Amino acid sequence: MSNAPGKLPSLNGLKAFEAAARRLNFRLAAEELGVTQGAVAQQVRGLEAELGVRLFERLPRSLALTGEGRGYIADIRRAFEIIARATGDLRPRPVTLTISTTPTFASKWLIPRLPDLTARHPDLDIHIVATDRISSFQIDGIDLAVRYGRPPFGPGLESRLLFRQEIIAVCSPMLLKERALPKTAAEFSGFALLNDAHNFWPEFLERHFSGNPQQTPPLSKRISFNQSSHAIDAAIAGQGIALATRSFVAGDLAEKRLVQMDAPILYGPSDFYLVWPRHRKSAALQSAMDWMIASMDAGAEAATR
Repeated sequence: MSNAPGKLPSLNGLKAFEAAARRLNFRLAAEELGVTQGAVAQQVRGLEAELGVRLFERLPRSLALTGEGRGYIADIRRAFEIIARATGDLRPRPVTLTISTTPTFASKWLIPRLPDLTARHPDLDIHIVATDRISSFQIDGIDLAVRYGRPPFGPGLESRLLFRQEIIAVCSPMLLKERALPKTAAEFSGFALLNDAHNFWPEFLERHFSGNPQQTPPLSKRISFNQSSHAIDAAIAGQGIALATRSFVAGDLAEKRLVQMDAPILYGPSDFYLVWPRHRKSAALQSAMDWMIASMDAGAEAATR
């Protein structure tokens, strides 16, 4: 005994009917399907002829489903939903990878490079959690974290150095149209110092003027931000000089949105590490980690050219 289905009506006719039944308008259905209004009307007429029933009442400016049409569309929509679900089940589902970072790392390092990550690993569904709060791998469902600190980061956690915090002084070329980069205390006093939560300016100024005992760190105007990314954005906008982690402004330096001062380089008390649960190993996690390390190495190589 054959289990083959009976004769099925035209699939194009069914698609046209379903769209027209939702829109109650041949023109709107045609726009949705990307065909002409005449084509939709013709496909619906053909379906009605094949079924031997009228599915729509043709009104002057719209359509109305007939009793037969209302009953038929309910079953057709269920059939389309079953087809869509079955098709979706066949397709490989993306692997979700949740990455926790600081807000500045996300905006100044990760997000500009995301197109490269998604192009190389289209199977990854990336979820970024950017917060200054230390996210929990278990409670928050974090797969990989970029943390500013020093290992060890906790029991059961593995870590790998991503980059050291190398702090440089930067400003916009717009600030230097009529004056040179400041070298003396008097020159410094003419620039606003853009500060963030790390507050590296006292150490920087002490080092910058330590070779000249006749000079003292200037009392310059200061503008403070709670996020390093905001201080960097303010520097790009020409509002003053910022102390920034080199890796966060590498692209801005390359594109001439910022210039680096000829001044001492500081090294922060902590660095940036990749951190992940020791027991959680997957191809997706390894791919993301390898990509981050490779991206950092490529950026460091480009900076030395």
